[in-house]
Amino acid sequence: MLPVLDGLKKTALDLLFPLRCIECSKEGNLICDNCHKRLAWITPPVCPFCGVNKPLDTSCKNCPTFEPAIDGIRSPFRFEGTIRSAVHRLKYRNLRAIAIPLAAMMADFLIDNPLPYDIIIPVPLHHKRLRERGYNQSELLAKEINKLTAVQMEKDCLVRHRHTPAQAMTESIQERHSNLAGAFTCKNECVQDKKVLLIDDVATSVATLDACAKALKSGGAVSVWGLALARDIR
Repeated sequence: MLPVLDGLKKTALDLLFPLRCIECSKEGNLICDNCHKRLAWITPPVCPFCGVNKPLDTSCKNCPTFEPAIDGIRSPFRFEGTIRSAVHRLKYRNLRAIAIPLAAMMADFLIDNPLPYDIIIPVPLHHKRLRERGYNQSELLAKEINKLTAVQMEKDCLVRHRHTPAQAMTESIQERHSNLAGAFTCKNECVQDKKVLLIDDVATSVATLDACAKALKSGGAVSVWGLALARDIR
């Protein structure tokens, strides 16, 4: 009886508050088919490490000059247009429902661009930021990817114990890397001998994901790859 009641409740809510595309306001989905076709996909060729577009046989200008702990990063989208609007509404407008279609696109990306992983971990927020926002947007994405892939998700082993300025406000990748040194800790053995997939909403540089990877590898992870919904290339 409960599934039937849940279905009726959802139908009633859809009738009262129909979903509208965040970009064009067309009824039906939060990102309609037409707007989906115009999303800013990152297409090959890409850097084998950071996943950013680059011409073949050229060096990547976005890769770090320091020795990274993370094994690599991938993203389906550039941080612009509809994807930028979607992330903004997810993080700052409490539109948590949009995590569902965004995570579905990330899961589809993983099918076409497989990465080695047997556990999913979201990039954590500091407790101060979590208290202000009320939820972790990366965790919402990770939960939906967990549902679609049936791969274990662990949200409590990686902790952000030091509050730092937003990465977008810092000047260089070196400054971001220094800013995040020691900001994360792996507090239990859940990643021991595991291949980790780190989930984030937007990667401005490799600094945040790399700091997380360093903590996870200190906790026994054998590899760490990052999957961010979008890359904000400066």
